[in-house]
Amino acid sequence: MEHCFLQLPDGYEKILTLDLQKDSKLALVVNGLAVGIAAMMLAAGFLLMPVFVISASLPALAAFLACTVLYMVLHELVHGACMKLFGAKKVRFGFTGLYAFAGGSEYFKKGAYIVVALAPLVVWGAVFLALNLAMGEKYFWFIYLLQMVNVSGAAGDLYVVFRFLRMPKDVLVQDTGVSMTVFTRNG
Repeated sequence: MEHCFLQLPDGYEKILTLDLQKDSKLALVVNGLAVGIAAMMLAAGFLLMPVFVISASLPALAAFLACTVLYMVLHELVHGACMKLFGAKKVRFGFTGLYAFAGGSEYFKKGAYIVVALAPLVVWGAVFLALNLAMGEKYFWFIYLLQMVNVSGAAGDLYVVFRFLRMPKDVLVQDTGVSMTVFTRNG
């Protein structure tokens, strides 16, 4: 079964473009969603572990920042691996100054693209949950804060999935990394 096309099939037309770099209103919505998710997760974290225990030392902060950067790279690699799994020939990776990205020139079917969009959230959510359960109270906040980065950092992915779920079944999505264009069949 074909999950993506190298060329836009005949009879398709553009119906939507999403570009967080150029659309400041959309960027505010997505970043507001990220902040809201982080706030809710922080509140939930205090319900789970009322005592905030994390070393405020410089080595601990450096370790957290290094883990966060590593996570961002791994997040995009999961997007890229899914794109390749669904038939992308070449995936480009980059960083715009605000957003890390994985993208390409292919046109993904709706279902395949939803998997591409959600895969890092699911994969790393499971990894961080397993680590939280295995590592116990001492490392709860360190790992949980990484989970907050995971979930709140997926705000853009969640936003596009929500938008795409309400679209016709035949849509195709081209994700160049910095923008997404959605196409559907004419008439």
